[in-house]
Amino acid sequence: MDLDIAPLDGRMGLWEQLSGYWPTFVTNDPTGALYYRHFAEIWPEFTLLAVDRATGEPVAKAHSVPLSFTGDIGDIGDGLPENGWDWAIRSAALDHMGSVKPTIVSALEIMVRPDVRGSGLSGLMLGAMRENAGRLGFKDLVAPVRPSGKHAQIDKSIDEYAYETRADGLPIDPWLRVHVRAGGTILNVAHSSMVVAGSLKQWREWTGLPFDRTGPVVVPEALTAVHCDVEEDHAVYVEPNVWVHHRI
Repeated sequence: MDLDIAPLDGRMGLWEQLSGYWPTFVTNDPTGALYYRHFAEIWPEFTLLAVDRATGEPVAKAHSVPLSFTGDIGDIGDGLPENGWDWAIRSAALDHMGSVKPTIVSALEIMVRPDVRGSGLSGLMLGAMRENAGRLGFKDLVAPVRPSGKHAQIDKSIDEYAYETRADGLPIDPWLRVHVRAGGTILNVAHSSMVVAGSLKQWREWTGLPFDRTGPVVVPEALTAVHCDVEEDHAVYVEPNVWVHHRI
């Protein structure tokens, strides 16, 4: 496939063709609106689109955001923040409002169109994101990685899963493996990277599941169980991610 990978540059029509592929519950993290409602105006150069030159159709996108971080990422002791993805978005928004100069770039999303997955596009987009951050003058890219295979091992602790490796020393998780192959280093787990809360009615609409019993509910594509409280008419999903650091 002959691809043109370039910043957004006002091509929202193409970007919109790549929306709607995430599970509905994931898109209801309220923090996401701080970024996705405004990224095209505030951070367009940090969004990349991959377009098939032969067809003119978009096949992948990559979102990142600049933010200020004062620690030494390479030798960090306590790790990056527990509330990974949410923290990156809030920090970028607050830095923008306060005119704080960003020092690093955080990845937020890489989406490959389902019909072309498995062709190496995710790694290609990660490489393009690294190059784009370097082109914009940054030396560090961090990523609160959503480990793509964790949903199949929902009962396993993220602290165990994140560091499991194959015989060749690479992570067992496919998406973490792509990052490590690209030169990334796993730093730490962000246990509360994304938080989605809602009424039981909302969760039924988002998932099609009954949510009629108090306790853990296994939701397709969720990395951990959703905590359901029937008496309080409330359910909460707290998603763990894994911080990975790329030195550019």
